This record gives sequence, structure tokens and C-alpha cells, in this order.
Amino acid sequence: MNGCIFCKIVTGEIPATKVFEDEHALAFRDLDPKAPTHVLVIPRKHITGMTSIEPEDEAAVGHLFSVATAVAKSEGIVRSGFRAIVNSGPDAGQSVYHLHMHVIGGKAMGWPPFPGD
Repeated sequence: MNGCIFCKIVTGEIPATKVFEDEHALAFRDLDPKAPTHVLVIPRKHITGMTSIEPEDEAAVGHLFSVATAVAKSEGIVRSGFRAIVNSGPDAGQSVYHLHMHVIGGKAMGWPPFPGD
């Protein structure tokens, strides 16, 4: 998709620090990490977000979970724990409209996401 920063990373037009790639997905370090480990996992195919997933995308989207686990293993955060987060829409904080999963770990995290509510 024209103008999509993640599509440009997939094509190599924009550089990224890749930690995993195969024919269906790509994982790279977030430029503004929120934890010691913060990796983005994306499908190579442009899918705008969760509400744009079509039936033919289900295998590729499911693959993102396998990639997230592989990333967590390679980053050494499986034992201590990690989060795999998909934001959907502006209220959830989605800022890039190419489906992506944040793999975050390497420090203790709190819950709920809205302390004090």
C-alpha cells in the first residue's frame, strides 16, 4: 500500500533492525521501545488492522502468534513473561494502519492498563 511505513520496511525501502523474517512475516525492533524488549511483528501482506482481516488472511494472522513466540524465545523473555499486544483503532493507540503485534517484555508490567480507573 502506498505510503505505509511498514510496507516500506517489508520492501526494504526503509531500514529496520530485523530480528525475524520469513515469507509471511517480519519482526523488527520498535524505534520507541516501551520496555527492554519491544519488537513489532507484521504480516508481509498489507492488512490495515484487526477489523480488516479477511478469511483468506487467517493463516497469516495466526502465524503472527508463532512469530511472536519465536521472538520471545530468541530475546530470552519466555520464562519471565511477555505481552503480545494488537492495538485496533485510535482509542486503542493504533498509529500505523498496517496490522502489527507488539512483543514487549524484559521487565515487570502492571495491570490493568488504566491504573486508578
